[in-house]
Amino acid sequence: MKMFGRSVPLRPGALRPENLGQHALAMIGNLCFSLFVIGVLIFTIIAATYEPEDPLFRPSTKITTFLTSTSNATFKSDDSVVKTGEDFMPVNQTLFESFINVTDVENSNLVVEAVGEEAVTAVSNECEGGRLSQPIDCRDPEVFHLMMKATIEQFKDIHFYKFGKPVAGLNESTCDMAWRFRPKEGKAAAFYKDYRRFVISRSEDCSLSIVSIGEYHTGINARKKKKNQKGFEKKANKNEQSPDSLPVVGEIVNDTLPFVDESSFSQGKYLIYVGGGDRCKSMNHYLWSFLCALGEAQYLNRTLVMDLSICLSKIYTSSNQDEEGKDFRFYFDFEHLRESASVLDQDQFWADWEKWHKKDKLSLYLAEDFRITPMKLLDIKDSLIMRKFGSVEPDNYWYRVCEGETESIVQRPWHLLWKSRRLMDIVSAITAKLNWDYDSVHIVRGEKAKNKEQWPNLDSDTSPDTLIATLGNKIEEGRNLYIATNEPDTTLFDPLKDKYSTHFLDEYKELWDENSEWYSETTKLNKGVPVEFDGYMRVSVDTEVFLRGKKQVETFNDLTNDCKDGVNTCSASSS
Repeated sequence: MKMFGRSVPLRPGALRPENLGQHALAMIGNLCFSLFVIGVLIFTIIAATYEPEDPLFRPSTKITTFLTSTSNATFKSDDSVVKTGEDFMPVNQTLFESFINVTDVENSNLVVEAVGEEAVTAVSNECEGGRLSQPIDCRDPEVFHLMMKATIEQFKDIHFYKFGKPVAGLNESTCDMAWRFRPKEGKAAAFYKDYRRFVISRSEDCSLSIVSIGEYHTGINARKKKKNQKGFEKKANKNEQSPDSLPVVGEIVNDTLPFVDESSFSQGKYLIYVGGGDRCKSMNHYLWSFLCALGEAQYLNRTLVMDLSICLSKIYTSSNQDEEGKDFRFYFDFEHLRESASVLDQDQFWADWEKWHKKDKLSLYLAEDFRITPMKLLDIKDSLIMRKFGSVEPDNYWYRVCEGETESIVQRPWHLLWKSRRLMDIVSAITAKLNWDYDSVHIVRGEKAKNKEQWPNLDSDTSPDTLIATLGNKIEEGRNLYIATNEPDTTLFDPLKDKYSTHFLDEYKELWDENSEWYSETTKLNKGVPVEFDGYMRVSVDTEVFLRGKKQVETFNDLTNDCKDGVNTCSASSS
C-alpha cells in the first residue's frame, strides 16, 4: 500500500483482524507526526518573513488606504491631534521618585520652622538693630529655605525636583523663584517649570513670613537661566536617566534658524523634497509624510532641507479655507528637532546654494519617481539629492517613498518631534490654575451628533441630563471638571454646574490674547504679524489639558456605545 506518497510493503498477516488495531494506531501516529512537521515548517516561514507593525501607526500600505479613502477610516483627515515623540517616551520611575520634600529642606544647614496655619515663618538667631527696616535679601539662604518650604506645603499635588536660587522681585519685599516639577499623578515623561513671585514680610522679632505666592509664571525675574548658578536639587544616582533628556515645559524657547558657514555648507550632503500633494492636508497626513523625509535623510546620512512654512488645512481654520504661511514652530518644537537632527530651513538653504554652488562646484541629483528607493541613493555622491513629486495624487504623496521594501529599512524618527513648548506652556498654565487637581471629560458632538445614521445615540448620550447621570457614577460630586469639547455652545453643559465646578478652554483666553506671552513670542517669530490661535492649536491644548486630568472620561466607550468612526466600525476604531 502507499502512505504519504511512498510505497510501504505489506508483511505477511498484516491484514489479519487481530492486527488491524495496531496498524490503525500506527497510521494515526504517522499522520499526527506529519501534521506536526508541516506546522513547524509553516511557523518557521512566517517567523522568517514577518515584519512587525510600526508601534505608533499601522503599516504604510494601510495608511495609504486610510489617507486616500473617503470612508470613515480610523486614520483619516480629521481634526484629531496626532501623538508626537514625547508621548511615547519611557517613564523612568526611579528618576521621578527622587523628588524634594519638606524633610529634605528641614535637614539642610538651616532650620526652617512652620508657625501658624496661614504663613511659613523662619526665625533668625539674632535680631540685630536696624535689620527690621532692611529690605528682604533674596540671596539669604534663610529666605531660600523659607520659600522652598512654603512652596512644597502649598502645592500638594505636584512633586518638586529642583529649585532655582531666589532673585529680587518687583520691590524690597518680593522675591522671585523658579522650580522644576511634575504632577504627582503625571503619566507623561516630562518636567514642567514654574516661576512665581513671593511677598515676604518681617515681624518685630525679625522673623520672616510668606505673605503670598503669586499666580503661575509671575516671578519673571527668575525665568532666565543663570550661568554657573545651581539651585537646591536632589542628587540623582549616576545610573539614573538624566532630567535634561526629557522635555521641560516653561523654559525659554530658542528656535532660531541654524547657521552654516561656507566651508561647512560646501562639505555637507543634503536631501530635499519638492512639490507633491501633501500640502494643505490634515496635520496627521503632514507628519506622516514629513517624518518619512526625515527618516530617509537620516538613513542617507544627509541634512534634511525642510520648508518651515506650513499650509494649514481648512479643517482647522476659522475662515474654512486652507491657509498658507503658518510656521512649523507654531505647532512643533523646532529647537529640539534642530538639536537632535540635522535640518536646515529651505529659504536659508537656497540662498546659500545660490551663493556657493558654482564656486565650489556643488552638484545635484534629481529623483522624480518615488519608486527610486533610499537604498538606491546610498551611493550617490552629489551634494544635493532632490526628490521631485508630480501632480497626480496619491502617487505624489511624500510618504510613498517609505512604502514597500523601504518600510522595514527607513524608520520614522518620531522621538525627534515634540509638540510646541509654547502651546504646552498654555497647557501647564491651565492645569496650574486648577492646581493640578481636577478630573476631565472629552465630549464629542458637532457634526457627528447631527448625523443620526452613523452615530444614532451620540446626541442623546451627550445631552446634559444623560451626562449628569453617567458622570455621577464616574466622577465625585464637587470636583473641578475640565470639559474638552468641540461643542461651540458650552452653555449646553450649564446643568452640570449643579454638581461640578466646570471649566472650558475659553475661560483661559488671557493665555493667548494680545497681552499674553504666547502672543508676544509668536508675533515676533512671525516677523511682527500677529498669529491667530487657530483650530489645531485649540484642539491640541484642549486635548493635552484633558489628558492631565486625574480621572479621564472619553466620549466613545465611556459615554456612548456608538462607534468612534460610525456604525459598524467599533472593531476598527479600537484597533
